[in-house]
Amino acid sequence: MSAENSIEDVLRGSHCGHAGQTTVQLKQTTPKEDLLRGIWRENPVFVQVLGLCPALAVTNTVANALAMGLATLFVLCGSSLFVSSLKRFIPSAVRLSTYVLIIATFVTVADMTMEAVVPVAHKALGAFVYLIVVNCMILGRQEAFASRQPVGRSLLDALGSGFGFLIALLLMGTVREVIGYGTFLGVSLFGSSYQEWTVMILPPGGFLTIGVILLGLNWLRSRRAAEPAVPKWSKAPVAERAG
Repeated sequence: MSAENSIEDVLRGSHCGHAGQTTVQLKQTTPKEDLLRGIWRENPVFVQVLGLCPALAVTNTVANALAMGLATLFVLCGSSLFVSSLKRFIPSAVRLSTYVLIIATFVTVADMTMEAVVPVAHKALGAFVYLIVVNCMILGRQEAFASRQPVGRSLLDALGSGFGFLIALLLMGTVREVIGYGTFLGVSLFGSSYQEWTVMILPPGGFLTIGVILLGLNWLRSRRAAEPAVPKWSKAPVAERAG
């Protein structure tokens, strides 16, 4: 089995639940669902657990999290636009390689733009900007959605997933910077007497933060699932039920 076929099976298994099939069955959704599902219900970090490398490595400050989130959003939207527009002209045998080249092109644009506009953030992110190329969230959305949907819906899906990724990074960056440095975007919150929690700005702090967040989200989902379902007829007006 070739390496490309192996990647193809992984992508299909990750996003569709059936590895090795020649076709992918996509659930019919509305444009609104395409936009909103990536923000919360299918959040790339907190639900699909994708893109953890930047989520853990660069979220020690809000500024770094914002820069990485915006760069990833730009790359995801640009690559989804190109893949959806050119899907009829991309041979199936080399489509994954083509997707990677398209993604790498937009990563290069994002890298050069950040270096010119925000050099401090660019230097802080370092090699993690280039690693956007291999972010499985981006490649997965091209294979699972953009290559099978019109341009408009592909952009909505990219915006939803990109903003969901950005929100996740900002949440982690806020928690780690506030607890680790006692600041928010470099502004002191607790005064000079605050004792910094160095562990929160180191890699273990990233694992601790995402673990606590995932624990909290799973607890909320379990509580919601345990709530008894209210029959629809019980919500109807009394006069209507009497009739």
